Amino acid sequence: MSGTRRRFLAAASSFALAAAGGGLARAAMGPNDKFDLVIKGGDVLDPSQGLRARRDIGIRFGVIEALEADIPAERAQRVLDAAGKLVTPGLVDLHTHVYPYGSAIGIPADELVAHQCTTTCVSAGDAGANNFAAFRRYVAAQTRTRLYAFVHIASIGLAGFPVAELYNIDFAQPDLAARAIAENSDMVLGAKVRMSENVIAKHGLEPLKRAISACEQAATGGKVMCHIGGVETRALMSQILDLLRPGDILTHCYSGFPNLAGDFTNIVQDGRLLPAALAAKQRGVVFDIGHGGGSFDYTVAEAAMQQGCMPDTISSDIHVFSGNTPGMPYLLWVMSKFMGLGFSLEQVVAMATSKPAAVINRLPKLGTLQVGAPGDVAIMELVEGPVSFVDTRNNKREGKAYLKAVGRSYQAPFAVR
Repeated sequence: MSGTRRRFLAAASSFALAAAGGGLARAAMGPNDKFDLVIKGGDVLDPSQGLRARRDIGIRFGVIEALEADIPAERAQRVLDAAGKLVTPGLVDLHTHVYPYGSAIGIPADELVAHQCTTTCVSAGDAGANNFAAFRRYVAAQTRTRLYAFVHIASIGLAGFPVAELYNIDFAQPDLAARAIAENSDMVLGAKVRMSENVIAKHGLEPLKRAISACEQAATGGKVMCHIGGVETRALMSQILDLLRPGDILTHCYSGFPNLAGDFTNIVQDGRLLPAALAAKQRGVVFDIGHGGGSFDYTVAEAAMQQGCMPDTISSDIHVFSGNTPGMPYLLWVMSKFMGLGFSLEQVVAMATSKPAAVINRLPKLGTLQVGAPGDVAIMELVEGPVSFVDTRNNKREGKAYLKAVGRSYQAPFAVR
């Protein structure tokens, strides 16, 4: 949504005030001025600055005004004690479904804060050209979480779920999608297309070609978010990878979902990473997790990473169905799974803050705690001890720690933005 509104998001683990689109003029603080909020004593981890240290964070007018070893409590209108807690930039979830009421699978983004620490969510094709205006006017406009979106190449978006939106290829109209992308370029990142056989039937590369065409016609620099998992043939998977452009996003990159015949047609086939996948990675295609309810397979992830194809961003693919699956694809839990795979805490936080912020390329200081950035702050716990994880194909792995959102807190008076 437009970055011209302030919104305060203070709930289970996250405090956010999205200030004017990166260009808010900040009044200099006088010696007697107070911060609206000081988050005090936390273990601050900000990969964008290479920072891991105890710091206090001072927020004023929705902007981070200070990041210091000690800010006296008397300088704050309100103090939040974060001692013993992990404090990071507000998390950015690159793949969510946050169009409630207009899609069968959408969750209100603000309801996810308590579970995910997300201050920014990207709607992954919930709406197409025919229903994007309703998403913008009636959902994004009254949501405190910052929202961005990909317009689905199918004009109906996911309104028909679980009925596939692209069995009828006529729903994929590049001209209409291009217009929606261009007219909403302040919040739209590009086009979404689902390339699984159970979505596009026998249409091959055509849906992806139309999504690319829509982005090019819109001339906004839009990216394609391409969903995979059970594509029709093994050869088609390589063709999809070859067609993706630098900056396009391959979501569900470690899916092990089979095609309709039960064949494993994704980026790892018979234990080997496709050369086309490595080539796509090397030319700048973004590999995004998009865990979801059926789209993350440990055996694919492990093989792909061992053969040179590491993830770029960690996202949840959270929606009303995936949220009820054993894999529990809430963003913090998905990040924890990658810690179990050997990634450091700093790496998984980067893959859910500064890295997706760079991918969406909208607010220059999103995903960071730099002074002058919007006051998006996440507060969580790092819980150490044995923990078990399961993927979407019932493969189990053990870990040594996990991330957990902390309690709920409100400002007074309560603000809707």
